[in-house]
Amino acid sequence: MAVSTSEAGAGVRWRVDAVRWLLFSLVCAGGSLALSWAGPVVPLPGSLRGAGLVLAVLVLPLASSLVPVLMLRRVPRKKRKMAWQLIFPLVAGVALGMFGNAAGDEVALADRGVWGDAVVVRMDDTGTNRCDLRTVGGREIPLSLSEGDGCDDGVSKGDTLRVRYDPEGVAGATEDRDSNSYGGLLGSLLMLAVVMGTWGGVRQSRWDREYDGD
Repeated sequence: MAVSTSEAGAGVRWRVDAVRWLLFSLVCAGGSLALSWAGPVVPLPGSLRGAGLVLAVLVLPLASSLVPVLMLRRVPRKKRKMAWQLIFPLVAGVALGMFGNAAGDEVALADRGVWGDAVVVRMDDTGTNRCDLRTVGGREIPLSLSEGDGCDDGVSKGDTLRVRYDPEGVAGATEDRDSNSYGGLLGSLLMLAVVMGTWGGVRQSRWDREYDGD
């Protein structure tokens, strides 16, 4: 059975839309993961690391959802709508930035972290526990120890802890000898962001053509 010219054209447009939004979703989600992970691993200078984290956790996830909607320039603002699929790349992108940074900390500590005895010089338990540390020799350890990494409720000023810390002062210190595996989680989040972002972008492009009467 012969395929009409209009059906063939629709198929071509669908494929073009799919490739375009696939690449866009890969850039946004992959960028969130790469920027957050690279900060502590490279390590990047403080200002660049902070800017990269803002891009990873905020700017790129927002772009992944808002760009497909805001690109519908021909559709009047009041008639624009957002595909529900685009909620997923926003949430997954934020998670990629956060967990990607945690994974980068793990890699940085595994690569250049050192173990040493540390004395708690200050313990702040007003919110989430934070412990300021110094080595037994009197040198301050870069960054503080967070709750879950060893600064638990039973820790108090003057206690001695065995911790692994980053001499560069980028990755957070930890008392844990076991590394967390973020590979499966990050892979799942990346796939979710790309698949749903592509799907949502294709739907937005289709609505745009429908408004034009194509």
